Amino acid sequence: MLLSSLLRRGAAAAAVAASSGGARVASCHDPPSALASLLLASRSYAKAKGGGKPAASTSNRGKVRAKDQRGVASADDAAGDDFSAGGGGGGDDLDAEFELPTDPLPPTYDPALDVGPGGRPLFAFTDTFGSFSHRDANVYVDFTLDEWNAILPEGLPAGMMKEFQETRRCAVMVRKSFLDLRDNYRRIVDPTITTQCKDIKRQIVLDGPRSCGKSIALAMLVHWARTEGWLVFYVPQGKDWTHGGFFYRNTYSDFFDTPVQAAKILQDFLKYNETRLQQLQCQIFEPIPLGEGAGVGMMKGADTVEMPEGSSLYDLIQTGITHSHASVGVLVRLRKELALVKDVPVLFAIDQYNSWFTFSDFQEPVTVRSCRPIHAKELNTVNAYRSMLHDDMMIGAFSHSTAVGKLRQELPDVPSDARLMFPRYTVEEAETVCHYYMRQKIIRRESFSEEKWKKIYYLSNGNGSEMRWLAPFI
Repeated sequence: MLLSSLLRRGAAAAAVAASSGGARVASCHDPPSALASLLLASRSYAKAKGGGKPAASTSNRGKVRAKDQRGVASADDAAGDDFSAGGGGGGDDLDAEFELPTDPLPPTYDPALDVGPGGRPLFAFTDTFGSFSHRDANVYVDFTLDEWNAILPEGLPAGMMKEFQETRRCAVMVRKSFLDLRDNYRRIVDPTITTQCKDIKRQIVLDGPRSCGKSIALAMLVHWARTEGWLVFYVPQGKDWTHGGFFYRNTYSDFFDTPVQAAKILQDFLKYNETRLQQLQCQIFEPIPLGEGAGVGMMKGADTVEMPEGSSLYDLIQTGITHSHASVGVLVRLRKELALVKDVPVLFAIDQYNSWFTFSDFQEPVTVRSCRPIHAKELNTVNAYRSMLHDDMMIGAFSHSTAVGKLRQELPDVPSDARLMFPRYTVEEAETVCHYYMRQKIIRRESFSEEKWKKIYYLSNGNGSEMRWLAPFI
């Protein structure tokens, strides 16, 4: 469309040059030069249209895509308008930018401002999620980013980090759906506790609509379990197990080894649990098979490694971190060792769990010109940790932002009743969220009303990220 407009302008410019004569005759015989000037002008227009700023300078901006109602450029526009920042280009999308809030934040805690729906306190002052009952739901708990990173050194979910960045506060809301998850696993460990949970599940697949809070609820569950003294194997990005790094076919099986990911997983697990792992003794002393190291091939003169008597789980993990050839074998052995731990509750928490039921990023050469995609279940590490057909406590959260695609209802190696649908915001939760956004100056206090926040709720259908995006428009 832009090229046709340029050609029409070039023809018009050539006709004007031919009729004027004199010094302009050269323009008639050199139409490419006229077209080049127009192209240069179009680049200036494109620069003005985009603001002439690099992408990094718009990191604190939100963008709204707007389109001309006409959808096409008319002949009059092509004949008369100049290429400028404020002019035509009817068929092109326009970027309308709005600034994210930059007003100074109020004091951290102010009783006059920290007011939620019905005059209830907006924040709860606690160091753990264990003290909440269902009557105390729909309040925010405020931690610093350092406190979050100290409990979850493996990393925080992307959705949680975006919420922290845009609200300029590291607070999360305690929802009833999260309390149901917490009470489910709490009752498994202590059956004498009275909860509202009817069916207790040791294995749960957390599913639900996009941006309903699955990953945040999983991170909060891990935070609670670790403050209770549990040993938690937390994977915040399950997709990383199947993407990137080296892969080799295992010599002793039909699976593939990924030593780079295995070493990273062991290091992450050690970050928070080092002290506890030093107290837990190894219970399996069979030789651990060695595989290819990352970029160094097979180890010469040795096929296995043995852990000496009296070794701790910390010693086992250090072996996998130190020796790249043993990293995958140690990670697989660690899964079996954790299943035998009885001194402390053990929880496996896997985010982006659905990425373990589709193809990985790896491909195996079949012929000179063809490759076969490798499924995630063919990776040694995924095969060891994916199954839920056991008695261990395990929860996996689906992530619909990883573009995995829709999976079938019944998944292999997963109990048929394990899937739990996590809900979006209820009306009561949405009201608390909007009060919190008003407290953080995302919503202007003078513009806030019940009618407006309900419009946001029903427009977004309770979607958390969409509510946060719509809030500045009140």
